[in-house]
Amino acid sequence: MADDTADITSDKAPSYEQAREELTEVVRRLETGGLTLEQSIELWERGEKLAAICEEWLQGARVKLAAAMARRADAGAGRDDDAPF
Repeated sequence: MADDTADITSDKAPSYEQAREELTEVVRRLETGGLTLEQSIELWERGEKLAAICEEWLQGARVKLAAAMARRADAGAGRDDDAPF
């Protein structure tokens, strides 16, 4: 199993898109069945790690979005018009 997936503990974590894609494949393989209990557990653990990576990326995006929205609100505080930018 470990041969066909990227090592999360390596220096370069996968991008959100890579992690999501691999997570989708993990779920597909689990749903298909035909695996040993050990293979299923390995896939489940891999899926948990990938889900955590996706959540980290999403949380980072939320923080950046909130900061950008706060900057926009601060910049627009002195304006009288209703224009969004």
